[in-house]
Amino acid sequence: MFDVSLTELMVIGVVALIVIGPERLPKVARTVGHLLGRAQRYVNDVKSDIQREIELDELRKFKNEMEDAAQGVQQSLNETQASLQQPVQQFRAELDEVARAASGKAVPEAAGDSPAEPARSIAPPGQNHSLDLDLPPLAEPEPADPQPAPAPSAPKADEAKPVSPSGTPT
Repeated sequence: MFDVSLTELMVIGVVALIVIGPERLPKVARTVGHLLGRAQRYVNDVKSDIQREIELDELRKFKNEMEDAAQGVQQSLNETQASLQQPVQQFRAELDEVARAASGKAVPEAAGDSPAEPARSIAPPGQNHSLDLDLPPLAEPEPADPQPAPAPSAPKADEAKPVSPSGTPT
């Protein structure tokens, strides 16, 4: 803190010894040491408080930057969703029109039958995607044979015919 050399400290000590006296000098030196220690701790506390405030300001700036970036990403996602929704809506409308046209032409009404149900539109994402198709019932599977047919067996090793060097069985 202060630029005091050894000779200057000796001069200050001699003057203090003369002015204060040898009996009170140790007590005064202790008191001065305590006061200097307190002052040093106070300066260190102020420095650490200032450092914490600087770090908090940096963190606030970083937080604001991250929030701005998150808002930018959210905005771009919303724009992308909006740009993708329009073609999906158009496609959905076209499919509805095709389904209406197909239900009017493909399902002939027979005498005495109830009128065909109107075609349903395609469900938006997150909803039920089941299709309501008029398909004939599947044929029932044939019952399994009570006695399975015996599996063909492979020739046994001792029944194998020896093969001559020419490759023909003997």
